[in-house]
Amino acid sequence: MQSASRALLRAVIMGPPGSGKGTISSRIVRDFGLKYLSSGDLLRSQMTKGTGAGMAAKESISRGELVADNVMVDLIIGELEQMGNVSYLLDGFPRTVTQASALDNRQNIDFAVNLDVPFSTIKERIQHRWVHAPSGRVYHTQYNPPKKTGVDDITGEALIQRPDDKPEAVSQRLELYRQQTEPVLGHYRSQSKLHEFSGTESNVIYPMIHSFFSTIVTPVTHD
Repeated sequence: MQSASRALLRAVIMGPPGSGKGTISSRIVRDFGLKYLSSGDLLRSQMTKGTGAGMAAKESISRGELVADNVMVDLIIGELEQMGNVSYLLDGFPRTVTQASALDNRQNIDFAVNLDVPFSTIKERIQHRWVHAPSGRVYHTQYNPPKKTGVDDITGEALIQRPDDKPEAVSQRLELYRQQTEPVLGHYRSQSKLHEFSGTESNVIYPMIHSFFSTIVTPVTHD
């Protein structure tokens, strides 16, 4: 692994749904100056615009399935190529070995970070999660509650609990993750590119991740 003076860094962040990828990703981006690409954000944008990829994704999601590999590969790699020669953190892709192999063929990924959070912790965490659907802002009744119960802080509009955040749906999502996405960990492990961080809270896991990133790229200095 190169020293903290390297100029370009391309990383993938992985972990089961509800593991805190969004929170930790925002801290990595803030502290190390990486561009951030979330497959979820990109898919929501495409669905809102009604593009072909967006409609195909919407149909898969409505059936509780992962979006087809070819749709995701074209969408994400196309976006990465538009970003150009920059350092980035990729969240939510790849989710299958097919996607990971396609990414390897088009981009040079330095390493993958995996958040190893127990499924029991995730189930407890997600059942308290509420969202503002139009913006995607996420609240948690225990850790990040809205100022007024059930209402978005910025717009005053009602919060909802996503159907896939309900207990039975969470169990299904975690099992789907185990079956289809965890093999991607093996893909990166076989390349000696996988770095795993275990814990039950983002505030415990992130300092370990920060220390690791700091050995590769110099942290951004904030005034």
